Amino acid sequence: MSSQAKQQHNNILLAVLGFAIVVVVVAAIGFFIFDRDPEIIQGQVEVSEYRVSSKVPGRILELRVKEGDFVRAGDTLAIIDAPEVRAKMAQAQGAEGAAAAMELMARNGARKEQVQGAYQLLQQARAGLEIAEKSYQRVQRLFDEGVVSAQKRDEAYANYKALQAQERAAQSQYDMALNGARREERLAAQAQVSRARGAVQEVDAYMGETVQTAQMDGEVSSVYPKVGELVGTGSPIMTISLMNDLWGTFNVREDQLQGMQVGTEFTAFVPAFNKDIRMKVYYMKDQGSYAVWKATKANGQYDLKTFEVKARPLEPFEGLRPGMSLIIK
Repeated sequence: MSSQAKQQHNNILLAVLGFAIVVVVVAAIGFFIFDRDPEIIQGQVEVSEYRVSSKVPGRILELRVKEGDFVRAGDTLAIIDAPEVRAKMAQAQGAEGAAAAMELMARNGARKEQVQGAYQLLQQARAGLEIAEKSYQRVQRLFDEGVVSAQKRDEAYANYKALQAQERAAQSQYDMALNGARREERLAAQAQVSRARGAVQEVDAYMGETVQTAQMDGEVSSVYPKVGELVGTGSPIMTISLMNDLWGTFNVREDQLQGMQVGTEFTAFVPAFNKDIRMKVYYMKDQGSYAVWKATKANGQYDLKTFEVKARPLEPFEGLRPGMSLIIK
């Protein structure tokens, strides 16, 4: 090979080598200077809620609020028409009245006319007993003198004993009318009154369920039925969001936790306001085998689980709403 050809070949090798070196240097500079994009963990704002529902079925008669309204504890939210409950109230009140009348009768005893009638029967029985006793004594004397037979004497004695028993029975009836009902009967009547009053109180509690009121301050986030629609027992009528109880929820892979634990403070970015917010972790829990996981190697030597991390803002953040995104870099 001539010297000129060798020179040309060397120049080509040097050019290729120089190009390779330039590529490697540029790649190294790019790797160290620009680095990789940081990993981003995205979460969202959550809020505590409670559902308003009724214990009684009925028809929505009136809705006093709409979605987006702020309500305070005790405000009327909805009115339900429940005619069946009103009918039950009438029945319970009627039963209470009847039980009260029976209890009053047992407590006051028999009427004056009943006591007087029992007394007259007792006097009649006493008069008959007195006559029967005198008749028996006369027949006994005649029997002793041999004037009358033993049969006549026995008949007079039997009549005397019968009227004696009748007098005792009349005395018992008079005592019962005079003393009134027994203690057990009065207690039973009082128990019936208590039972009837309990039924009225139960129905009255159901009547209170026809007017739904707010239990805590909050914002009406959802209203489910329309006016005129039927709702069943326990069916949700609306949802109230407690805007003073906000937090952020993040799904974090365990290799991204980087020492994060309960009590850790961090900064999250709120895209809706283009601002940062300081938060503090108060809850951590793995999401189990059903959650998203990632194999760290192609052969899957071990898996990385996903943890649910909840954090609350350290300070009030004006305008923060449920569903807004939170970004951790």
